Amino acid sequence: MRVLVRCCWRLGLGRGVAGGSLSFQWRALARLRGSLGGEDGRDTRVREKPPWRVLFFGTDQFAQETLRALNAARENKEEELIEKLEVVTVPSPSPKGFPVKQYAVQSQLPVGILNVHPSCLPRWRGPAPIIHTVLHGDSVTGVTIMQIRPKRFDVGPILKQETISVPPKSTAKELEGVLSRLGANMLISVLKNLPESLKNGKQQPAEGVTQAPKISAGTSCIKWEEQTSEQIFRLYRAIGNIIPLQTLWMENTVKLLDLVEVNSSILADAKLTKQTLIPGSVVYHKQSQILLVCCKDGWIGVRSVKLKKTLTATDFFNGYLHPWYQKNFQVQPNHCRFQTLRLPTKKKPEKNCCYATVH
Repeated sequence: MRVLVRCCWRLGLGRGVAGGSLSFQWRALARLRGSLGGEDGRDTRVREKPPWRVLFFGTDQFAQETLRALNAARENKEEELIEKLEVVTVPSPSPKGFPVKQYAVQSQLPVGILNVHPSCLPRWRGPAPIIHTVLHGDSVTGVTIMQIRPKRFDVGPILKQETISVPPKSTAKELEGVLSRLGANMLISVLKNLPESLKNGKQQPAEGVTQAPKISAGTSCIKWEEQTSEQIFRLYRAIGNIIPLQTLWMENTVKLLDLVEVNSSILADAKLTKQTLIPGSVVYHKQSQILLVCCKDGWIGVRSVKLKKTLTATDFFNGYLHPWYQKNFQVQPNHCRFQTLRLPTKKKPEKNCCYATVH
C-alpha cells in the first residue's frame, strides 16, 4: 500500500507549495488516482499491514516535524513501519542532513491519502487554522488526522483527533511548534494501525464548522476605532512575526514592531487621565520609554516602529512627536494620531490552500 502524506499548512499568507501551485498538486494526484481507476483509490493490490510505502508532500516548518518522524520510522528497521519514503515537496528550510531525495510524481497513485490538520475539525477548515485559533482567542485547539477528498478540503473522515489547551498569550509560531510535534506523533500512531483507522473513520459533524481563510496584508491594518486592546494583541500574536501590524502617521505607513501590554501604573498617569483622547492618539511615556496608543477600549504600548528605518519609541518621539509640539504648542495630544491604513482590495482574490496533510 502506498500512503500519501501531504503536509503543507503554512503560517504565511495562504496555501501553496514551494515552486508550484495547489492546482499542480491536484492535477498530479488526479493522474495518479486515474491509474488506479477509483475515486477512493482502492484496488486489489492494497497491503493489509505495514511496512508502508509513503509519498510525502510538505512545504513549511509545520511539515518538518512530520517528515522527521516519518524518516525516523523508516530508519527503525526493528519496527518495520515504513518500507520506503519518497518526498515530493520539501519543507523550506529542509531538515539538515535529511537523506531522502526529492521525488517526481510520475508513478502509481497512492492508495491512502491522509492529512495532518492543526485544528479540531470541523473548526477552522481552511488555509490558516493556527492563525485563526490565536486571532479568535480559542482556549482549546488540537490536531486532526483525516482522509482527504480531492477538490474538497478539510471535509474528509476523521481518523484521529486530539485536543490541547492553548497556552495563555501564545503566539501562532509558538502554537505551531506544539501542534507540529503532536501531529507528527499522531500520524505515526495512525500508520501503525492504518487499516483499522481507515475502517473506523468518522464523518465530521455538521455543527461547529468555521472557516480559516488566508491572511492578507489588509488584515495587519489596525482599526483603532473598532478594535479593542485585546483584539489588537491577539492580532499581533497571530500574525506579527510574518506581517507587522500597520497604521498611518501623517500619510506615511508605519509598521508597529514590538507591542507590549500597558500596566495600571502607567494608565494612572495624569497625561492620560486629564484629557479626552480619541482612538489612534499617540502619547510618549518617558519613564517606560514606550508609545501609548489609544484604541477602542484602552491602550496598547509600542516599543519600536518602522518608517523608512526602525525606530525606538524614544526615537519616534524625538523625530516626530516632539517637533510637532515645538512648532505648535497649542496642539493637543489627541491631534497626534495614528490613523487606519486602508489598502486597496484585489478584484479577484487568488484561490490558494495551505495546511498539513498526510497521505
